[in-house]
Amino acid sequence: MSDTDRAFHRTAVNALLERGRELSILGGLLADVQRELQGRVVLIGGEAGVGKTALLRHFCEGPLGSARVLWGACDALFTPRPLGPLLDVAETTGGELEGLVESGARPHEVLGALVRELKTSAPTILVIEDAHWADEATLDLLILLVRRIEAVAVLVLVSYRDDELGREHPFRLVLGEFAMSSAVSRVKVHPLSETAVAELAEPAGVDAGELYRKTAGNPFFVTEALAAGHEIPDTVRHAVLARAARLSSRGRALVEAIAVVPPQAELWLLESLSGDDLDCLDECLSSGMLVEVTGGVGFRHELARLTIEESLAPNRKLALHRKVLAALETPPGGASDLARIAHHAEGAGDARAVLQFAPAAGARAASLGASREAAAQYARALRFADGLGLKEKVELLERSAYACYLIGDFEAAIEAQVHAIECHRQLGDPRGEGNSLRSLSRLLRYLGRNQEAMEMGRQAVAVLEPLPPGRELAMAYCNVSHLYMNAEDADGTLLWGERALELAQRLNDAESSVYALINIATTDLLAGVGAAKIEQALELAQREGLEEHAGRAFVALTWWSPRGRTYADGDRYLEPGLEYCSERGLDLWRPYLLAYRARSLLDRGSWDDAVDSASLVLQDPRTSPMPRIVALSVLGLARARHGDPDAWVPLEEAWALAEPTGELQRLEPVAAARAEAFWLEGRGDEVAAATDAVLELAVRRHASWIVGELAYWRRCAGIQEETPVGAAEPWATQLAGDWQGAATRWSDLDSPYEAALALADAGDEHALRRSFEELQRLGAQPAAAFVARRLRKGGARSVPRGPRPATRDNPARLTMREVEVLGHVAQGLRNADIADRLFLSEKTVNHHVSAILRKLQVRTRGEAAAEAARLGLLAQDR
Repeated sequence: MSDTDRAFHRTAVNALLERGRELSILGGLLADVQRELQGRVVLIGGEAGVGKTALLRHFCEGPLGSARVLWGACDALFTPRPLGPLLDVAETTGGELEGLVESGARPHEVLGALVRELKTSAPTILVIEDAHWADEATLDLLILLVRRIEAVAVLVLVSYRDDELGREHPFRLVLGEFAMSSAVSRVKVHPLSETAVAELAEPAGVDAGELYRKTAGNPFFVTEALAAGHEIPDTVRHAVLARAARLSSRGRALVEAIAVVPPQAELWLLESLSGDDLDCLDECLSSGMLVEVTGGVGFRHELARLTIEESLAPNRKLALHRKVLAALETPPGGASDLARIAHHAEGAGDARAVLQFAPAAGARAASLGASREAAAQYARALRFADGLGLKEKVELLERSAYACYLIGDFEAAIEAQVHAIECHRQLGDPRGEGNSLRSLSRLLRYLGRNQEAMEMGRQAVAVLEPLPPGRELAMAYCNVSHLYMNAEDADGTLLWGERALELAQRLNDAESSVYALINIATTDLLAGVGAAKIEQALELAQREGLEEHAGRAFVALTWWSPRGRTYADGDRYLEPGLEYCSERGLDLWRPYLLAYRARSLLDRGSWDDAVDSASLVLQDPRTSPMPRIVALSVLGLARARHGDPDAWVPLEEAWALAEPTGELQRLEPVAAARAEAFWLEGRGDEVAAATDAVLELAVRRHASWIVGELAYWRRCAGIQEETPVGAAEPWATQLAGDWQGAATRWSDLDSPYEAALALADAGDEHALRRSFEELQRLGAQPAAAFVARRLRKGGARSVPRGPRPATRDNPARLTMREVEVLGHVAQGLRNADIADRLFLSEKTVNHHVSAILRKLQVRTRGEAAAEAARLGLLAQDR
């Protein structure tokens, strides 16, 4: 063994210096899984090259008892294969899971097979490596798996680069979802210390101080720098190129060929690419540049592969991509990997191949619910579409517009749809033109450009009505009905909805029937008729496989619950709706459901949890304006109620999104939130201007709940006016001066903040003290201060001037309700017993316990009790 090879061996063996703590955590969690037969997830974050893979491999190659290991890695392709890591796992397991993955099953179907597979050989360690590259279907599957994790004896280890997650990175959304689960832990892998670097540097005879200064302790960079000899390179790139320069010319050619085929090169593919250069494979493996992987070879680290690929001359890279493309188009066996071929077709500049494989890869991604990858593949194809005929091009544009719509990229969707309309006109295809105009109207509607949307919608009808009736016209009628429904114009909704329904039934078209039914039923729901019709539409949509419309039905069944605080009804559909949309990649609808959850949690007094749910909406770049408005309103209102001066940042952003639309459902949450925030800050003189137009619109639309709420804040601000006709209960009761009746009704609706404010209208000290105590419990300091002033003005004594110590000194930021629940948890009570004692539903207690575990950063109820005792939280409740 040469000195260089010995140095490589030495660094490889010692790559796990200072990893004892991380290995101990993983070992402890595996022991928990083996003992409790309940799953755990560990998020393993760290910068590129810090040793996440080395940590995982060392752990998985150690003493694991009876546990088996399943390993899947996400692709480094710009547009990755849908369910890429599950393909790796399925190759190991075979059986049902392999069959489903290869057949193109949806994530929820694959999840079912995965869970069954995990149960056949418990416990299991499931590794998902490089999740920052994960495709959308894989991310959806991970979210679904975490929801079922406690029913499966599996330790899921998910590695990712935490230094590459920009604000809009898709994996950030998964991290937000995971934060809601007590089964998820985090491990941060840090660079090596200067002492550890010195230990590695000593056998190679290099300056340890300089090595640490240049590498900052990154193990991959340290290894590459040591391989370069006594001259320590300044960058990772220089270090990798220095190692490559020590290879023979044929060895370098082989390494360059492998660099253009992420994530790895199969041996049969190398034979096609490199011919006689394949004889140099041993040299490349011995150098440490390459490593053996299942079925082929790959780079020891993606950073090295990227460095070599980026160093290639353009003509060399082009030639290699052409060779790879030719080989992949005729593989020796098995199905073609469409996403991989499309990648190399673009690299080869081969328009024919791109147009053959990218749309097919997009269609496959779309069928798996990976709409983000589908949109990227269609965009790839459109970059090469100049030579396409108009018919082929318009089909590609329509597919692209729909995929972009599903991921909430409305600007890209509108651009594609406008081009599609022009193509239809050039083709002399009025039916296609009308259908595209209808689709454009839909896109404009989601952006709140309502006047333009109506113009496009009516134009679509005008183009289609002279033609023989078809489903395009039925859908155009549905779209106009939908526009009226969003405007809360019941007459217009019904008029156009019935036209659509009559034609749909004549054509026996399920989609337009479901669409029209949801529009009409939503208007009925707002009028208080009930949800039976929407439930029927949901059942029909699911039976017919109309997933987008089923998602919309779930939204309709929850979205309107804040009007009237009918959360008991909406909650029945929340979790099923979230799971349905997650399973099928319906990223347009999930933010609506999360925003609804945020609003319901806020109204029911769980303000911290409401902010968490709202944050999931706001972190998602695919969120359309409507749920974003609600989430911003929740965030701003929670801050205002806590007395946070940053309340106006989200409230003003929400108003900027809502105000130009003139649409009541967008305006009302912001108008009410701003009015309350003005009142809490003592700026009552600004409430009238903030509510005048919205109140007038609400009266016109017979939106009694909004009328009552806005009238209440105007009364609080000192505006003396008659209570508007039709104001809903319990606002009307409160406005009439019946504070006790209003407080009782608000309590019945599980609305503690409003109940406390109703008590604040009382004239007797006892009721005011009850109001003050409840507002303090909620952490509503500005409102509590208002009540305290009333108490002092009435001559009450011993009125606290600030927040109670329980609120001020709570280091875990538990709400008082959570502290109360924690006290019962510490006594060993089950959730059902706690629910009985506190007069709560068991589901509500479940939510509180999950929040407690998350905030205390513990996994079990026993650990929660111990941590609470250490922090002195239990004493706060006494």
